[in-house]
Amino acid sequence: MAIYDEDSFYAERLAEFINHRKQAPFKALAFTALEKLKGYGKDHEIDLLLIQAGVSKEEITSIRTEQVFYLCDGEGSSLEESSKGIYKYQAADGILRDVMEAYLTGDHDDGLSSMISRTGKVIGIYSPINRCLKTSFSLTMGQLLSRDLKVLYLNFEDCSGLGKLFGEELKGGLSDLFYYYSQEKYSWIRLGSLVYTWGELDYVPPVQYPEDLNQIGTLEVAELVRRIARESPYETIILDLGQFGKKAVEVLDVCDIIYMPVMDDCVSVSKIEEFEEYLTTSGQESVKKRIQKIKLPYHCNFGRRESYVEQLLWSELGDYTRQLLRKQP
Repeated sequence: MAIYDEDSFYAERLAEFINHRKQAPFKALAFTALEKLKGYGKDHEIDLLLIQAGVSKEEITSIRTEQVFYLCDGEGSSLEESSKGIYKYQAADGILRDVMEAYLTGDHDDGLSSMISRTGKVIGIYSPINRCLKTSFSLTMGQLLSRDLKVLYLNFEDCSGLGKLFGEELKGGLSDLFYYYSQEKYSWIRLGSLVYTWGELDYVPPVQYPEDLNQIGTLEVAELVRRIARESPYETIILDLGQFGKKAVEVLDVCDIIYMPVMDDCVSVSKIEEFEEYLTTSGQESVKKRIQKIKLPYHCNFGRRESYVEQLLWSELGDYTRQLLRKQP
């Protein structure tokens, strides 16, 4: 990918951002001089060109490139109907999502997945009991692991509250991912077009409506997770499993390790025992062996949602999670 803009600070910062994004299937080079961009294009094929609006079509045709996207400032940027424009002053991750979504319309085969030689580790976090800090623990673990690894967080709850928590208007998410997969249109470039970032953790927004969880069965969800682990650059995938009931076992079967938050009250203990009996009678001993029960420290002193990441990381829950990760191979 080549980025051309006369504003060197803008072009260089955008290229730097894209080169550090885990889901981007290309590397970005910044240009602030049109002649240098043309010179580079003579010797190198450019898959994708982001260029400031106002550059003439004649100038662009002299650059060897597959696709062109115009960076528009939103004020008086008139493009031909066939041209693709992207608002340049939105958040950088929004630009990347727009580019990847538009790039898919070019019918590209993301053969880049063949370049990925390892399969990501899948961590499942599940409990048959509620109000057990499952999601807080999942987010804490994701933030800690993402400091050193490429981590993707997937939340399968029907009402996760993440949009409100993160304070971001989310477009697209698991609902779209389920649809693309059921229509055999999944690719990791398409996955990347749905990824948002919270702190250092990448995530796909949860389903927009609870009924969207019924778009595909749990066996298909399990296969989708396998494909993400196999065909994406993520080294770790965290599954925050919600309202699957006992069918969660089909998704848990793809997990390398399963953390199960537990509590000591008699109702919670009874639910855990019933779930374990189900695993035994249904022949899922291999899943049972991968479960690690954890009793999480309760926290009640969190304040503003805007600083929730920092509160998680430096709470008792954060300390507990750090110690837990140190013990893992």
